[in-house]
Amino acid sequence: MASPDLDARVERYIDPYLAGALLGLVLFAAYALTGTGLGASGAINRVQLSIVKVVAPSHVDTVKHFAATAGGSRQPLVDPSVGMLLGTVLGGVISGLLHGRMRVEVRKGPRARTGTRLALAFLGGGIMGFGARLARGCTSGQALSGGAVLSVGSFAFMFSIFGSAYALAWFLRRQWT
Repeated sequence: MASPDLDARVERYIDPYLAGALLGLVLFAAYALTGTGLGASGAINRVQLSIVKVVAPSHVDTVKHFAATAGGSRQPLVDPSVGMLLGTVLGGVISGLLHGRMRVEVRKGPRARTGTRLALAFLGGGIMGFGARLARGCTSGQALSGGAVLSVGSFAFMFSIFGSAYALAWFLRRQWT
């Protein structure tokens, strides 16, 4: 349980309707300025490829999928998506610091062990990352950007995510109660 001093310092969150409208404006600006929507998996892929390019450049050049993004003289980090990813992380850190929400913690139910919570989070993140690569986009890219342009595949992805979460909720509920 948080201390009263900490609770008094934390401000309320933004109204969700206002946040949604602002997110829509950010999405519109992303399309207008970069020609692409929002999403993180492509940027994370580019960061990973830049690391592989330093460690094993010949591997990047010989794998067709890698070479298309980072092969030869291509610079994978020179892409608007990497700037958006960096801005998202820095913006979150700055907001957390300004509003007193920046701290290390593990959120879990009272009966859940920290190790179990971290293992489930890592497993869930791995599954979502794998799914994002298969779907050619993460939840933000598919749901926000794809949904904004009425992509049928993006709607199928969103319904799959919500359906999977609903199906797994019963099994994982005890971690939170």
